[in-house]
Amino acid sequence: MKTVFTTGEAAKICKVSQQTIIRCFDSGQLKGFRVPGSRFRRIPRDILYKFMKDNGIPTDALESGKRKALIVDDDEELVELIVDALEADGRFETRMANNGFDAGMMVKEYHPDIIVLDVMLPDINGKEVCQRVRSDSALDDVRIICISGMVEQDKIQDLKDSGADHFMQKPFEVDALIERICRLLDIEQLTA
Repeated sequence: MKTVFTTGEAAKICKVSQQTIIRCFDSGQLKGFRVPGSRFRRIPRDILYKFMKDNGIPTDALESGKRKALIVDDDEELVELIVDALEADGRFETRMANNGFDAGMMVKEYHPDIIVLDVMLPDINGKEVCQRVRSDSALDDVRIICISGMVEQDKIQDLKDSGADHFMQKPFEVDALIERICRLLDIEQLTA
């Protein structure tokens, strides 16, 4: 478990911008220390926890230390495969939804770090889910990977224009998906 965080890591945990964390640090609201001989700031876990509690920031991301993933697809076998792989990785907490309505409700309540989103859902399409997530500024830091069997380039561009961070065509290797998730969340890839 991490005991000291960079300003970037603290910002992700608190779901605020890195500049906000730096301002709080520099003004003395958030205690910490500078790395000797450099301008880098570091924040110990217990101080970050107290800062989050004092400012009404949910501490669940800090307590579990795990990144939250929401898997949205009506293909139960695929969802199970992705969830198993993420949980085996050990750095993710996962939830799942099999339609756009449930996904929308869950995004607000769960506030995932990343959403793996099937484009063709039984009720609303992935593009609409992307647009709804992107229309809520509280969810600006949520990353979205769209997955689908469709391959039309204009539709893929349409998804990206709607707020998707990445697109993967089905079928894909689950390892490739996890690698992309790690890259989007800026966490180290585990090497076997």
